[in-house]
Amino acid sequence: MQRLRLKADGRIVELRDGREFPLAPAMVVAEPLATSAAPVTPSVASAEAVSAPAVRDLRRRARLTQLEFASRLGVPVETIRNWEQGKRMPRGPARALLAVIAHAPETVFSALAKA
Repeated sequence: MQRLRLKADGRIVELRDGREFPLAPAMVVAEPLATSAAPVTPSVASAEAVSAPAVRDLRRRARLTQLEFASRLGVPVETIRNWEQGKRMPRGPARALLAVIAHAPETVFSALAKA
């Protein structure tokens, strides 16, 4: 079983033999949408490269509207719109949550639904 840890800065590390091995930097970079129901395979970039298309593509790959995505994350729909339009960028916990959603969207949405 693979053990992962989400760091405060949004990085995800794998825990092996008491050591941490970086899996991915903080945020995903936009990927073209596939027309098939293929599993989400995230690409990653540094935290400074967080962009509006990355959030939009993450939401689209989850096949959710802005309203549905906002509802599942527990944020106002205006927040999602601002991220996607580049008016604001996700910071701190939101950036970390988006990074985890990029790796395991159904797991995250399921856990948030139970909360």
